[in-house]
This record gives sequence, C-alpha cells and structure tokens, in this order.
Amino acid sequence: MPFSTSLTNHFLIAMPGLQDPNFARTVTYVCEHTDQGAMGIVINRPLEVTLGDLLSQLDITTLSAAVRETPVYQGGPVQTDRGFVLHTSGPAFDSTLAITPDISVTTSRDVLEAIASGEGPEQTLIALGYAGWGGGQLEQEMGANAWLNGPASNDIIFRLPSSARWMAAAQLLGVVDLNLLSGEAGHA
Repeated sequence: MPFSTSLTNHFLIAMPGLQDPNFARTVTYVCEHTDQGAMGIVINRPLEVTLGDLLSQLDITTLSAAVRETPVYQGGPVQTDRGFVLHTSGPAFDSTLAITPDISVTTSRDVLEAIASGEGPEQTLIALGYAGWGGGQLEQEMGANAWLNGPASNDIIFRLPSSARWMAAAQLLGVVDLNLLSGEAGHA
C-alpha cells in the first residue's frame, strides 16, 4: 500500500477492543508519520513519578512546588528511560522537533532546566518513552480497526485531566461513547 496520508499532529485513539496493555484505552499524539514509520507520545497514562523525582535524579533544582508535582507520563513502550517533553512552541532548545507552528517535542536536558527555573514553555507534557511503528505497521493496525484517528487538540493534550482525554479525543470525531463501538472492522 503506497504511503499517502500523514497522521502527524493527529490523535490515535485506541478502540475499546485493543487489548495490547501498552495501548489499551490510550490517546497517542503522533509527532511524526512518514512512509518510514511513525512516532508518538501517549498522553493519558500518568506514572507514579513526578517531575520533581526526575529533576532530582538529574541534579536539577527547582523552588516551584507546582513544577515538582507535575505528573510524568508513560509515553510508550520504546526507550522508557528517555524523556520527551511535548510543549507549546516558544524558546528554542538543543534538541527540538517542531511538529506544527504551535507544538514541539524536545528531548534535551535544557528544556527541563528551563521548566525548573520557571522559564520553560507555557504548556508541557513530560513523558518517559514513546510509541513507535515501523513503515506500514500503523497503517496495518488501522486497517485492523485498532485505532480511530483525528486531528489533535492542544486543550486535550495540555488542559484536560488525563482520565478524560480518551473520551474527549473521540468526541472530537463525534463519538459520544467509545465503549459502544464495535471492535470488528467492516468491509464492503
């Protein structure tokens, strides 16, 4: 199947029948999607780790209780020891990929230092690990009815409580209750 449509800056919304424990009931923000594969960050799986815990491990200090209490998310099953900061655009950092004019992902330490000092991006989501698919793999999973996809929303990524993101992402597509959807794909 030829590559025709990029899902960059879209949500992948796990269908209720998706049983993979890494992705059941998740919303994944797609950071990059090409014919070579796709990379995204799961945005609704908070860990029992806070940003304060991470900063402490990295010997970065912060005086802000709000920064210390910021949740860290399980971004996906790949490279779970590596940090990813999904953020609204703003200052440039050492290792930033601009996804859209409004949203970027950064993997360098300097973004954490900026957040700790109160000079970071306005809105952030910090994750450990990412979701990755090889060339054609995501398209196959979509053909098997594992995912819904639709345009992303900064409000869902950065403002909604993580427990509301799965349903809210589906509601952007007009799906009122994901639990009512069938896991079976229809083919004409």
